[in-house]
Amino acid sequence: MLLYKIENKPLLDINGDFYLGPDADWDQLLGRDRLKDLLYSEAQNWEQLTQTDAESLIKEGIQAPMGNQEVWAAGVTYYRSRTARMEESQDAGGADFYDKVYDADRPELFFKATASRVSNPGGKVNIRKDSTWDVPEPELTLLISPSGKVQGFTIGNDMSSRSIEGENPLYLPQAKMYLGSAALGPCILIQNEIPENTPIFLRISRKGNPVVSEKTDLTQLKRKPQELADWLFRANSFPLGCFLMTGTGIVPDDFTLEPDDLIQIEIAGIGVLENSVGKI
Repeated sequence: MLLYKIENKPLLDINGDFYLGPDADWDQLLGRDRLKDLLYSEAQNWEQLTQTDAESLIKEGIQAPMGNQEVWAAGVTYYRSRTARMEESQDAGGADFYDKVYDADRPELFFKATASRVSNPGGKVNIRKDSTWDVPEPELTLLISPSGKVQGFTIGNDMSSRSIEGENPLYLPQAKMYLGSAALGPCILIQNEIPENTPIFLRISRKGNPVVSEKTDLTQLKRKPQELADWLFRANSFPLGCFLMTGTGIVPDDFTLEPDDLIQIEIAGIGVLENSVGKI
């Protein structure tokens, strides 16, 4: 079951059958447990669309499938990410921190974005003017219910300033949190689990020419999705539910984004999240 947001209307793809709902309060829509069962039941009273009409609506423009949920992120959950973070922070003396957190019981979790800082599919994500080394981080992103249960998956682009973070690990908030620092979409796969061998692709093109093409898969993710959700909900509550990016296994070497680059992140079973690059 795939859930799209078109303006404020939910569009469901249930095994190729499409249902368009009325305008919805997305805080209320997503802030429920047993979401899959509830959506399936509600869709029986929604307008059924042909595949052609549904695809036309999706092509015309979709929004990040969220209301005012907070977006959080996990770091150093892939060995590749650990290595990259150690390399970028070596001169600042922070390399050992990333090695230790990779092996620790407690994961690195940090606040990533409010809804106003999240870009829509097809919109612009930003790099900072005061940064010299910027990359997208393609991440499986969890939709977590108010009770702390994983009940959906989407694609997240965790935009990161490696130059700022590498200067000092304490600059992580400035490297990670700013306007247009994240994108979500194109939809939410509504289910409790996702195959462990699910592939993740990152493709970046510049002036129509490919400059990055890399792949990883979820077998490289050290921590299970529900494990990360459980840690996030320790001493925390999310009445609307929340989103949690699970970390990246792709960190392009010797590469930095430029304005007007095109980023495509694909996760099998969910789709492709595409964004162009701006500068702020």
